[in-house]
Amino acid sequence: MPEKRLTVLVVDDEPAVREVLAMRVEDWGHDVVAAADADEADAAIRSRAPDVVISDVVLPGTSGLDLLRRLKGDDPGRPVILITAHGSIDAAVEAMKGGAQDFLTKPLDYGKLRALLEAAAEDVAQRRQTRALESRLDDGAGLGSLVGQSRPMRELFRTIELLASSDASAIITGESGTGKEVVARTVHELSSRRNGPFIAVNAAAIPEGLIESELFGHEKGAFTGAVRSRPGCFELAHGGTLFLDEIAEMPAALQPKLLRILEDGRARRLGGDREISFDVRVLAATNRPPATAVRSGRLREDLFYRLNVFELVVPPLRERMADVPLLAQHFVREFNRKHQMSVEGFRDRALALLEAYPWPGNVRELRNVVERAVIVARSGWIEPSHLPPYLRAGGGEGDPTIVLPVGISAAEAEMRLILKTLEHVGDNKAEAARRLGLDVKTIRNKLKAYQESRGEA
Repeated sequence: MPEKRLTVLVVDDEPAVREVLAMRVEDWGHDVVAAADADEADAAIRSRAPDVVISDVVLPGTSGLDLLRRLKGDDPGRPVILITAHGSIDAAVEAMKGGAQDFLTKPLDYGKLRALLEAAAEDVAQRRQTRALESRLDDGAGLGSLVGQSRPMRELFRTIELLASSDASAIITGESGTGKEVVARTVHELSSRRNGPFIAVNAAAIPEGLIESELFGHEKGAFTGAVRSRPGCFELAHGGTLFLDEIAEMPAALQPKLLRILEDGRARRLGGDREISFDVRVLAATNRPPATAVRSGRLREDLFYRLNVFELVVPPLRERMADVPLLAQHFVREFNRKHQMSVEGFRDRALALLEAYPWPGNVRELRNVVERAVIVARSGWIEPSHLPPYLRAGGGEGDPTIVLPVGISAAEAEMRLILKTLEHVGDNKAEAARRLGLDVKTIRNKLKAYQESRGEA
């Protein structure tokens, strides 16, 4: 359990009120520092760094509202409770606008004050945990753009550092959403090629008729629609790194040409009559086990051996659950900047839901969940209510199902299964194909036919 004991600064110019209030707070198990005015309060804050401040509004010299503004400027997260014998709606509104946790009138409702301190204790304990995560992130809780300190990630980092110190090719394997492109970028950023370009191309996302032009470029007039010359990815990556994602989805007829280009370091644009030399390190990735892709004929054995000087295995998130709190806080930082929010972090109850979920979509799914939560929460803490319903329901969405009515056609049933699988894997057609045991091309063709039948083409 987090530490619930607080250091509370009590500020009031009436000695009797100050002493009674201090005794009450001490009876509730907290440490108390007392001050008679704003100057003494400033000195106490510098020496004791209290967790919570309880201050009278009327003080000699500087008012409690002025002290509130100074306290919030120094530490916006520190709870401040204002009290006064002259309560008014205007004063309460001004106090709350200034960031006060609450505004109480004398004679004090000690039951309410105790409840406020208990809530503040939870916030303070939560903030300590979050600051510990922030400190780990500031100290570099990972490698390059990768975040993680679990044993599987430390093993991955060691392999990345070995690979980055050389100019060898590699195959990066891992489930969809584990961060294979981030791994490739980290290798590039740590290598001697860091000042060169990093070019990423997804072989599964490019129509088969265009992938050769995308990789090797084309000359003007090489085919219908080629109105100008265009360099390919190998040319664009000269002096840097080319990342070929979903290499096992590359058309089999194109793989021998890719192998020759990797061996020779030269390529000829479509429609061109001269070869262009390039200096490129190639990193490839697949969400299929490479040996399985070779046995099934999806990946040529000689191309596999040419690329597989190193194999980097990116663990699924369910095998590195110790990294979930760190990753979640890292994404809170990212989306606070992106959306101009001021979320502090996750409540324990919300974080527990993240840690109990199996994350079939891996780090990509966690990132999306945190972005949604930051947008919904906007400021303060992410509560369970800010998370998607399927997480709050205990992760039932981790193993989704579909219900088919009796009499539905086989074609319609198949299409519903394809659409549901695509929804579950974030519209990643290569991952959906892997899970359904189909070719990416087959899925594309079925989707196209389905859209045409609905008049959406």
